[in-house]
Amino acid sequence: MMPENIHSQKILILDFGSQYTQLIARRVREQKVYCEIHPYNIGPEKIKGFGGKGIILSCGPSSVYDKDAPVVDKSLFDLGLPVLGVCYGMQLMTHLLGGVVAKAHRREYGRADVTLDDNSDLFKGLSGREVVWMSHGDRIEKFPDGFSPIAHTDNSPVAAMKDAKRRFYGVQFHPEVVHTPRGNEILRNFLFEICECKPAWTMGSFIESQVKEIMERVGRKGVICGLSGGVDSAVTAVLIHKAIGDQLTCIFVDNGLLRAGEARKVEEVFRKYFHINLVAIDASDRFLNRLNGVEDPEKKRKTIGNEFIYLFEEEALKLKDIGFLAQGTLYPDVIESVSFKGPSATIKSHHNVGGLLDKMSLKLVEPMRELFKDEVRALGRELGMPDEVIDRQPFPGPGLAIRVLGEVTPARLEILRNADVIILDEIKKVGLYTKIWQSFAVLLPVKTVGVMGDERTYENVIALRAVESLDGMTADWVRLPYDLLAEISSRIINEVKGVNRVVYDISSKPPSTIEWE
Repeated sequence: MMPENIHSQKILILDFGSQYTQLIARRVREQKVYCEIHPYNIGPEKIKGFGGKGIILSCGPSSVYDKDAPVVDKSLFDLGLPVLGVCYGMQLMTHLLGGVVAKAHRREYGRADVTLDDNSDLFKGLSGREVVWMSHGDRIEKFPDGFSPIAHTDNSPVAAMKDAKRRFYGVQFHPEVVHTPRGNEILRNFLFEICECKPAWTMGSFIESQVKEIMERVGRKGVICGLSGGVDSAVTAVLIHKAIGDQLTCIFVDNGLLRAGEARKVEEVFRKYFHINLVAIDASDRFLNRLNGVEDPEKKRKTIGNEFIYLFEEEALKLKDIGFLAQGTLYPDVIESVSFKGPSATIKSHHNVGGLLDKMSLKLVEPMRELFKDEVRALGRELGMPDEVIDRQPFPGPGLAIRVLGEVTPARLEILRNADVIILDEIKKVGLYTKIWQSFAVLLPVKTVGVMGDERTYENVIALRAVESLDGMTADWVRLPYDLLAEISSRIINEVKGVNRVVYDISSKPPSTIEWE
């Protein structure tokens, strides 16, 4: 449970299937207001029981007049809470409250200029004309009784509307994306002017609430935490240790899928900074044997996830009275793995979410399940953790297995490790390591013809991936300097045996994902 001041200030976001629902949540939390995302169909009792200060109806890919369009119970509008509908959320509000939504004569996708007809409440402080980001093929033909239009474009006579008496608002555009420059101000107006929230969501308050919750849930039982050396698992371990002390045992597993020198470095750093029980296990052969002949990405992730659970349960039997397994699961992990929050499509399983066994003896403790990556880093700093740990680039739980496309073998892992060392070395040399989200190598399952020393070669291709992001939900490729790309390519081809070509991945997320598998 959240402390009362946070609990009473929270915002409910109902998900109608858009991948950008998470961006709405991020923008709300950036204002220090706690929010939760739940599926649109959680039912009126749960919506009523949620409490909080207001409701946001997210965007989504459907049309309200589709046969199986997602619809909320109309009683939501009788709760006396402010409601903000975004894109599909606005259209659904219109549809349910007696207005008319129809297919637009001309769709609006991308940048648009919107004229604001009312600069009070929702648009307080904005000018008469603003740039926004549109993404819709339907429009409001007739707004419901009690509403009035407060913005329009050449194509949308009702680009925004409100019923000030009931505190219902709708916007046809997306205030949550960076392409709507003043979108944060619009959301801030909804939170503070309309919902009258207070900015109570801080990492200090989160620590207070989670320490209490962990202590109550765990009781006197022991907890084991899978430590990877990454930010997520390290912060999870320190937070849980703050709550239960020596009841926590961390297990670091060298699964044979780590970067060069990673196992040694993780042990050194962890023992240097943290006084937590640590058990280190070399299970390289075990994991690689399980992956023998496995090429499908989903099967790789699930195989690795299951093997971790088997191993942790075996280790738990060696320790005294262990009842829980702690994991550094984050919000993006959950959203990309399963649609538990709503109708959003499954993108890929994460080893610590979609790869879990259906039946396991240990209960899960996931204190950061609702946090984004930047919140985790802020949490780590609040806990007094060193920059050496906090600023580490994200590394996937399945490790290099999902960066070796196709079958995972010791020989292919060695090629990838050697290339990866060079990439990180050069990225750090020019001072970019902490400025970009991730930079890494991918070994492709193809070979190409090359010429080395006047001889024909037929060898492997390494792809370089470098992206910038805030939370991993969206990402853009980094415009690395040409000289840096040239140096990385030259070094890999000259120093890594078995590689004769390097390519640079210039795709963004979406439509691509950050990891290739």
